[in-house]
Amino acid sequence: MQTFDFTTLTAICSDIRANWLPSRLEQVYQRDRHTISIALRTLKGRGWLEISWHPQAARLHIGNPPPRSPDTFTFSQQLVHQLGGLALVAVEAIAPWERAVDLQFARRPGEPALYHLYVEIMGKYSNVILTDASNIIITVAHQVNQQKSSVRPILTGQPYETPPSLTNAIPSLDESQQRWQERVSLIPGAIKRQLLKNYRGVSPALLQSMLLAANIDPEANTDTLQPDDWQKLFARWQEWLKALADEKFQPAWTAEGYTVLGWGGIELATDVQELINRYYTDRLNQQTFSQLRHQLSQKLSNILEKLRLKAQTFEQRLQQSDRADEYRTKADLLMTYLQDWKPGMEEISLPDFETGKPVKIALEPDKNAVQNAQNLYKQHQKLKRARSAVEPLLAEVNAEIEYLEQVEAAIAQIENYQTPEDLQALEEIREELVQQKYLEDPEYRSRNTNENTNNFYRYLTPSGFEVLIGRNNRQNDQLTFRIAGDYDLWFHTQEIPGSHVLLRLKPGAVPEEADLQFTANLAAYYSRARQSDQIPVVYTQPKHVYKPKGAKPGIAIYKQERIIWGQPQLVKS
Repeated sequence: MQTFDFTTLTAICSDIRANWLPSRLEQVYQRDRHTISIALRTLKGRGWLEISWHPQAARLHIGNPPPRSPDTFTFSQQLVHQLGGLALVAVEAIAPWERAVDLQFARRPGEPALYHLYVEIMGKYSNVILTDASNIIITVAHQVNQQKSSVRPILTGQPYETPPSLTNAIPSLDESQQRWQERVSLIPGAIKRQLLKNYRGVSPALLQSMLLAANIDPEANTDTLQPDDWQKLFARWQEWLKALADEKFQPAWTAEGYTVLGWGGIELATDVQELINRYYTDRLNQQTFSQLRHQLSQKLSNILEKLRLKAQTFEQRLQQSDRADEYRTKADLLMTYLQDWKPGMEEISLPDFETGKPVKIALEPDKNAVQNAQNLYKQHQKLKRARSAVEPLLAEVNAEIEYLEQVEAAIAQIENYQTPEDLQALEEIREELVQQKYLEDPEYRSRNTNENTNNFYRYLTPSGFEVLIGRNNRQNDQLTFRIAGDYDLWFHTQEIPGSHVLLRLKPGAVPEEADLQFTANLAAYYSRARQSDQIPVVYTQPKHVYKPKGAKPGIAIYKQERIIWGQPQLVKS
């Protein structure tokens, strides 16, 4: 992930000063353990200032509105308690060439600051600290005690101290090329590393784009650079310093990330805030998506493995109970042919009642024939009782397996992160598994499960009818039992886990055969049997689809269905 460097911070703060000062703080919402959003109101409108102390993605920028789920973090509550209704009047650097800024809050513009919100962007040491006017710490995002840092503890009630100063040289427009070149080439090495070691304010991403803009290999050694190379690179170096001094930036997307200087840009961005917000939102979503998908897949795989083993054990016990009648028959034979028994026998062969074929019966030699027969009758009764006890347990386990296979199929359909909706669909699956007690999440914050979503897969049939497809069980239930209308058609793969699919039809509309086939193909594609050539798909009216009492999410039964063969390979994903 690209580092939010000094140049980016300068560009962001310049834009905030130009467009968001002064502004009134209306709300503070903490999105997660590392990110807060502050609602700012200006005469032109309202926006959300996002501040993060994430170890890999610490940053500051205008971002998206937060979700509607409850905020249970104390840090945001403390901030809004102190800063609510105050005005953000200044955004200033704590020290030259440091990635740390001071957001100042006062009653109104022109008055002295009552509070300072220090945002320190320093990799894994990033932090957000609120102090009063005399710089006494009121609250902090991440407290640092003496055990964690004897150099700079950060604790409430203590005076705020700025981070230790960097020792590298400060870049300057007044520095001559000769002095600059001497400093960089004093110890031979890769030009990119030498610049990084010798000067403040530079970052790997900045130097990479700077060197490529100067047409120099970033790994080139300082000893191999020609005078012309040094001249071109120094020109870019000064171009960077002038952009910082004049606060003139050119936000753009690059092949590997972003730039605020225009170097290597392949697509211009309309706004530096939008650029930074999109980049970090997408990268963090992608990271969260991969971790969450792996976590859910592993958890489901482990649970299903145990459940299938349990089902196998129950089935073996049922197979054993199938021998119940065999024990009774042997007991009856033994009682019928008591005269054939002799003391001390370990086995006896007696003719079967119907076929006359000999039936071998194992005996306990220390018991007589009647006692052996009684043991066989007891075994018969035991196995009969086992069947009546095991059958409902097996049905329960199989229903659980069916449900979890449905969840597993939903996860399998969301293979890669492409849009925020993909992550949202996975988070909804996690919420469902937490609610169903399959997952424990100490940070879980329940959403309103009655809240409707429009996060479905959407397609249009050849005749232009809309097709909606659930991404998970929550969406499947919503689609089938809330959204489906009297004239729609409901599709699902027959006895195969998959999504609920709805063909939306207006009153009087009649779908063509091609529309039904198109929808059936989609139902087959969004099922566990996606790799098959043909899959049976049922379809019926929504009024014939029911949820059994007490059934888990996504489970439905149907009647008056018709079957059509879906062909998932024809779907263009």
